[in-house]
Amino acid sequence: MHRRDLTMPMLAENLALDEALLLEAEAGGPEVLRFWEWPNHAVVLGAGGKVAEEANIETCEAEGVPIVRRSSGGGTVLLGRGCLMYSLVLSYTRDPRLADLHASSRVILDRMVEALRPFADGVRWDGISDLVIGDRKFSGNAQQRKRGHLLHHGTLLYDFDLAAIPKYLAPPPRMPDYRRARPHGDFVMNFPATAESIRRAVAKAWNAHDALGGLPSERVEKLMKEKYGHSAWHRRR
Repeated sequence: MHRRDLTMPMLAENLALDEALLLEAEAGGPEVLRFWEWPNHAVVLGAGGKVAEEANIETCEAEGVPIVRRSSGGGTVLLGRGCLMYSLVLSYTRDPRLADLHASSRVILDRMVEALRPFADGVRWDGISDLVIGDRKFSGNAQQRKRGHLLHHGTLLYDFDLAAIPKYLAPPPRMPDYRRARPHGDFVMNFPATAESIRRAVAKAWNAHDALGGLPSERVEKLMKEKYGHSAWHRRR
């Protein structure tokens, strides 16, 4: 598997790059593990998320916090310093269970748990696709799927400003049972490890050591023109 540590200069380009890597794999490109981290607060909705229900729009607009939309499902997340993003592009031929949405989440999150367990007791996954310690979440995950490959990506909070989450995000309209309707501050936590140690552990778990040479720049540009570069996509719901 190829590894790429890259944050694109524009927020929307990072969302476009994840989808471009998936499309590139569908066209014969490699499996990829990518890490990136956005330096400022930004709200990212899932493909089906509703802006008015999931973001505190007035606060975001008053403070210049962008609200954007990714192409995968799942809930809304807040990015910023201390929130490491990881993206996996995997072929279904790697493991037949990857062809099924729910089974693939179990396969991927089981490996993530094994990678992160040396840093803290009680690391496990819960809900649909959360990574937790005890009953507190430090990672949310989502997928976009194609005929032969999937994109699985998620957040890994390690030194994040947790107080900013309820400031910019509304309580989610759907909550996993284990959350027990707790507010963000009582539910979310930082994982006790540095970004670099998390990167090393996750890369080792996926045997992702070969540097990815080029980028699918034409695909990124096309996706920006067709989707991610337009407010109509980000505010469509």
